[in-house]
Amino acid sequence: MKKTISLIVLLISILSLQAATKVEVYYFHYIHRCVTCQAVETESQKIISTLYAKEIKEGKIQFIAVNLDEKNSKNLADKCKVEGQALLVISGNKRIDLTDKGFMYARSNPDKLKAELKKTIDPLLN
Repeated sequence: MKKTISLIVLLISILSLQAATKVEVYYFHYIHRCVTCQAVETESQKIISTLYAKEIKEGKIQFIAVNLDEKNSKNLADKCKVEGQALLVISGNKRIDLTDKGFMYARSNPDKLKAELKKTIDPLLN
């Protein structure tokens, strides 16, 4: 009986660790966007797709664009504590806001945005 309980606890621990390593990168936006807003989404998605192709296939990371003008996005925006345009990296109970860096670098220095995303995401995947 003790072995069965120990195995169950071990399995739950492993599943918890696997669930915690899932990383979601959200870009919240509105229908009407400026060139910079569009660049934040385009560059972030391109960076995630390029750096983490393997992890995307494995279901460990995903990029999700959310239109805040759509009614069905309200619950997700509330859950993520978003009130406007935002670039967030979320894993488990960790929420990292990269909005300022996204808007600062998406058009003028995409390599810097790439470095910021990588610096933020890599530790969450390990």
